[in-house]
Formats: sequence, C-alpha cells, structure tokens
Amino acid sequence: MRALALLHRWVGAIVGALLALLGTTGALLVWRDPLTLVPHAGDAPLRDPATLARVLDSLAAGARPLDRVTLAGEGLGVHQVVFRDGGGAYLSQGGEVVARWSSAWQRPELLLFDLHHRLLLGEAGETVIGVAALVGLVLVVSGAVLWWRTRARFRPRPWPARMTSGAIVHHHRDLGVLTAPLLALSLLTGAMMALPAVERLLLAPLGASDRVRPPRLPATRPSAAPAPRLAPLLAAAAHRFPGAELRRVQWPRGARAPLALRLRQSFEWTPNGRTFVYADPVTLRIVGVADPAAGGAHERAREKLYPLHAAKVGGLAWKLAITASGLALALLGSLAVYGFWATRARVSAARRGRRAAAAG
Repeated sequence: MRALALLHRWVGAIVGALLALLGTTGALLVWRDPLTLVPHAGDAPLRDPATLARVLDSLAAGARPLDRVTLAGEGLGVHQVVFRDGGGAYLSQGGEVVARWSSAWQRPELLLFDLHHRLLLGEAGETVIGVAALVGLVLVVSGAVLWWRTRARFRPRPWPARMTSGAIVHHHRDLGVLTAPLLALSLLTGAMMALPAVERLLLAPLGASDRVRPPRLPATRPSAAPAPRLAPLLAAAAHRFPGAELRRVQWPRGARAPLALRLRQSFEWTPNGRTFVYADPVTLRIVGVADPAAGGAHERAREKLYPLHAAKVGGLAWKLAITASGLALALLGSLAVYGFWATRARVSAARRGRRAAAAG
C-alpha cells in the first residue's frame, strides 16, 4: 500500500497540472453555447428549407472555399461557417454576418475547444490528451483504494481546512472519492474518443464496428459546373430521412471525396447527429448514406460517448454534474501539484538548514 501511495503522489504531481487544465476547460465547455457572445446567438432555430438553401447557396458561391457550415440549433441560434483557409464567421439564420475571424485565437470559445481537445497541438495533442485521461483514470481508482484506509475520517469539504500538506491530502482524498464516479466517466469517455484503440478494445464485447465510411468518387467524372442550388439535395435528404434535422454541410476534403450532409435523427444523442448523406459535389447526386438506425451495438454505444462527456444529454442536472466533475478535477490536480512540490521544497530547505547548522 505504501508503494501505491508513493506512485499515486508522484504521478499526480507530474500530470496534475495537465489534468487541472482539462478539468477547467471542460467545465467551461459545458456552457460553450451561452458563452458564445454574438448577436442572434439566442434566436430560436428556423426550419424553413427555402431560407436555409438560399443561405447555403450564397456561401457556396462566395470567393472563399468552404470547409463546413454547422447550422443553428437549440443551443446556438447562429450558423457557424468554417473556410478552407482556417478563418470563419457566424451568420444569423437570415444570412447576415454577425462575427468574423481569421484564426481560432480570435474567438474564445473556439480557442477553448481546441485547447481542451488538442492542447493547440493538432493530432499529437489529441493523443497526449487521451493518454492523460487514462492516467487520470488510474489515479481515480488508486485514490479510491488509498482512501479506504482513512474512510473513518471522511469529511468532505469544497476547500482544504488549511493550506498545509496534511490538510490538503485529507481534502484531496475525500473530494476525490466523493466525485470518483463522475471523474471516472469523464476520463473514460474522453480517453475513448481521443484514442481509437481504447474505444475498439472496450467496445469489442459489443461486436466489431460497422461504421459506414464516406464513399470514394470515380477518378474521372463529368466536368460540368457545380450545381447552383442545394435545395434539391436537401429535399432528397429530407425524403430519405423524414423528420431528421439537418445539422451540418461538409464540403469535399480531397479530389475524390463527396460532399456530406450531416443529419440528426430523433433517437440520436449527439447534437449534430451521426446520420450522413453523401453526394457528388458536381452533380449533387446522392452516392451513399450512413444510417445509425441500421448500425450494431458497437456504433450505438460509440454514439453516446460525446453526449455523455460533454453533457449534451440529461438537461440542466447533467450539465451541473459534469461541470462539478470538471471543477473537482481542476481542484484535485492543482492542489496535488502544489501540495507535493511545496512539501518537497520545505523538506529540502529544512535539510539544507540542518546541514548548514551542523557545518557551523
């Protein structure tokens, strides 16, 4: 048990700051939509296909190549446009530009998202985040084991009684075990999303993934000009998935990649859905679909990871629970680092003092 306690302290002291960063940014991201402060952000979503098609056609005809458009929804009443050059804009549902940016650094909510998911380091940062989440999960389990010896002194409180090493340790143990179920869920779902190998391993008992990949278009296709209007494609998608909400339009990312419509059916938890309609970007002819209703248990479970992790289901109660989980992780990580290194600094200073006294 002593070896486990030593390992727990050292690992926490090394990765605690990173876990505290993830907890803080995660707690803030739960409230990302209300924190997106732009005009019309609170507008109710409109469901008029003609207005939507007009806005999308106008964007597609613009001079800047598009990457994707995420449409206004229940949480955020503006469209988010991302251009191929990395810039973007928020549009009212009538098509009026209400905010622009040339870099994600100019929008706090976008910077916060990238910091939490990738540490501003791209794919490498996402891998680091996944590994940190796994380490955090091990710390939660080992911390619960270590707490069991001191369970008779369980006194949960939001802040240490004193900023001494002993008081910080007692607070750390009690707060950790109190929030352990939420912390474990947050860290586990985060690791599964960041590390596909972990997801495949843990969901393997549910069967192999049957995710439908985007089709590859023929290398040679008609050289006709792009269709001027998206309305027929939107209508065809609505006919294919009646009642589904159109959430995003993704323009091709490669010479043989299709244009993708992302929809959300009523049974899906993910805010932007996992239903896809793929179309040839030249003819706008549908070339494939991905329907979660036809998927297996593996993909049904995978679809739940992000909504649970980001509190996109469960209403206000789950938002508050995940916020509390993030704040607890921030407090546990930061105080673990402070308590460990401050104690070592005091011990080292005391030793130097004793050596100096002995030498004198």
